[in-house]
Amino acid sequence: MPIHADVRVSSDALALTLPIPPSVNHQYATVNGRRLLSAKGRAFKAFVGQQILVALAQSPHRGTLRHNLQQASLSLSIRFFFASALRRDTDGGLKIAQDALCEGLGLNDNRVVETHLYKYQDRDHPRMEILLAVAPRRPTTSPDPILAKTAPAVLPGSSTVPERIP
Repeated sequence: MPIHADVRVSSDALALTLPIPPSVNHQYATVNGRRLLSAKGRAFKAFVGQQILVALAQSPHRGTLRHNLQQASLSLSIRFFFASALRRDTDGGLKIAQDALCEGLGLNDNRVVETHLYKYQDRDHPRMEILLAVAPRRPTTSPDPILAKTAPAVLPGSSTVPERIP
């Protein structure tokens, strides 16, 4: 692991540039029939937690950020910059990155309601750039505009099963 990660703190977001986490094949080990986080996985999570603690200790926004993140739903955005675009999946790094980030902040990762993953290639500087922020408030009374356009309307008393086409 590198000695330092780039971490930026504001009153409602935390942005980090970190090394790429271990691949899924290296995140877990089987011991006595149980799947456990591997030494590489534990080292990655410890590194992320340490970087967060150092950044928060140096930030004037630490109290406000912690308060805001503990009170709100969260949005997580991760941009992976892999050395090779074809060797890794974006979702393989999601869980360990989200767990490490939330554990480092003392948050339950079930507060993340919105996730964005992006994949790029950077042969010379593989990394991931993470942004954890307070999720934008969304009205709970109106349906999702995408689902509203694609889902068929069901009228009261009508069947939800489509008619059979002869």
